[in-house]
Amino acid sequence: MESFTESTATAIINAPLETINLTEWLFTLQDKEYQECSASHIAAGNSVAEDGRRISINVEQIAGNLLIQHYVEDISEKDHCTVNSVSDSLSPLGRTTLIIKWELKVRKRSDSSCELSNHVVISLTEHFLQLLKEAGISDLESIRIGMKDNLEAHNKEETPLFAVNIEKKALSGTWS
Repeated sequence: MESFTESTATAIINAPLETINLTEWLFTLQDKEYQECSASHIAAGNSVAEDGRRISINVEQIAGNLLIQHYVEDISEKDHCTVNSVSDSLSPLGRTTLIIKWELKVRKRSDSSCELSNHVVISLTEHFLQLLKEAGISDLESIRIGMKDNLEAHNKEETPLFAVNIEKKALSGTWS
């Protein structure tokens, strides 16, 4: 499916690259820790798909939309993690779905610091487009701009707080 909108935010992690494991961080992130990374974050949990891939379940409310994300493991490296979700979206218009790809990368800046990149891509589903049609909304560009603005604001809020949490775990030797 084609990207409808996307956002990338970065933040510094003051820990050596060798001490970081993004995949383990994502799939061991506790509910309270997730909530501390954004005012929009409501809950987080983990599960396992039938094929054995890990799932990160996140619930957040952004711009009046309740999102329930079922992120399934795709790329699972220490410095690169990608997960994909067919996410439920509940809004005043009704219930629908969105496709969300979430990608985390970390790159070395120095022996004692790294840069975290938090990249989110949202694609529309036929179900989402049908909901808009039923609501009489045909201006997709306005929807895209609003969604991009909300996504960028959210990403700018959560990324530095994710970096703080990753740094804390990296320095404590959580993944040793």
